[in-house]
Amino acid sequence: MSWTWEYVFGAEEAARTAPPAFLTEIERKADELVRAAEALYLHGPTHGGDDPKGGDVVVPGGMFGYQIVVRSERVFVVQITYLGF
Repeated sequence: MSWTWEYVFGAEEAARTAPPAFLTEIERKADELVRAAEALYLHGPTHGGDDPKGGDVVVPGGMFGYQIVVRSERVFVVQITYLGF
């Protein structure tokens, strides 16, 4: 298995109507989160501790919330908020 990210819950539905430039920024930041998690948790599937606390990331146009699940080697984008700024 290898680290990746994906939209889940309502974020997937919201992404269908969000502007492409906004989604590009989310994808760029999500890729950065994946690289950081991959470097920090080298043996994800055998991780025995708790998953780290998720967070929010501000991007041009809005923000998104994420959660890292180490044993699945995934960064889940759980919410996106387009504000248009």
